[in-house]
Order: sequence, then C-alpha cells, then structure tokens
Amino acid sequence: MMRIFYRFILTFNSLLLLLVVYLIKSHIWIWEQEQWSIAVYLLVPITLSIVCIKISDFLSLDSIEYVQTIEVGEESYMAVYLGYFFVGTSISDGDWITLICVFGMIFLFVFCSQAQYFNPIFLLLGYKFYGVTKKNGVKIFVISKRRIQETEGLQFLDLRRINDFTFIDKGC
Repeated sequence: MMRIFYRFILTFNSLLLLLVVYLIKSHIWIWEQEQWSIAVYLLVPITLSIVCIKISDFLSLDSIEYVQTIEVGEESYMAVYLGYFFVGTSISDGDWITLICVFGMIFLFVFCSQAQYFNPIFLLLGYKFYGVTKKNGVKIFVISKRRIQETEGLQFLDLRRINDFTFIDKGC
C-alpha cells in the first residue's frame, strides 16, 4: 500500500511543473500578486520533492550487489519532460477541462509505465538518474545522489523499491 501511495505522490510531483507552467502562462495569480504567486508555484513542487525523498525511507529495502552496465538517464528523459512544458504552454488560457484531461492522461501513462519517475527538481536537489543493468540482464532505473562513473565494484546496498523497475538510492 505504501508503494502505491508513494508512486502516486511521485508521479503527481513529477508532473506538477506542467501545472506551474500553465498557471504562470495564463497569468493566474494568488492574491493578485505575480511575484508571490510564482514563488509559491515553484516552492510547492520543490517542497513536495523533498517530502518524496524523505518518505522514501518507508519503502521496502532492496539491494544490487553486482552491476553489469550503467547509463546516465537524464539525457533520455529530459526530452520527454520538455514535452510536458510545451503541453502546458499550448493549452488555452482558462481551458481547465483540457488541462485536467491532458494532465490526467499523462498522469496515468507515467503512473502505469513502471519505467520512469523523472523529476527535474531532483536534479536541483543533487540527484542523478541512472539506467542500471543488473548481472541477470534486467534493466532498472535508479535515482541516486552518487556520481557514478564506472561499474567496477559498484553496489547499491540501500535501495528503496518504488516499483519493480524503479529504485531510490538511500546509501549516499
């Protein structure tokens, strides 16, 4: 149950900047204050990202003792994420129905994908995204603060399982 809740929060958080872009583009301000609204809009996903990292401690523990290959994941996911920004800017001002439908569809695709929970705010918090191939040939996605440059002797002994193919490394 905790994994499903965590996946829900992590998915929502990874897509939250789409809403931020839409609100700023549409000049929808809190208390008619542009600067304060932008600050609040940006602080919410940053705060939620920190919360996601903290509550990952409650996920089940896992480990990988032998890594066959590793790839940096940011490049492959950044193009997808930039697409979310373009979607946010292309929805007409005040078209809440389209915004909700598009956000909902993207949310379901990301939530059910079992493959990625890329969140660019994690980059600002010092996390990296890696595609890791385990000894048995299975590829997984690891979110970690470690700067990994080689696989020799690489181990992940304090992973938290988000889903079958996505983990967050707490051992750094």
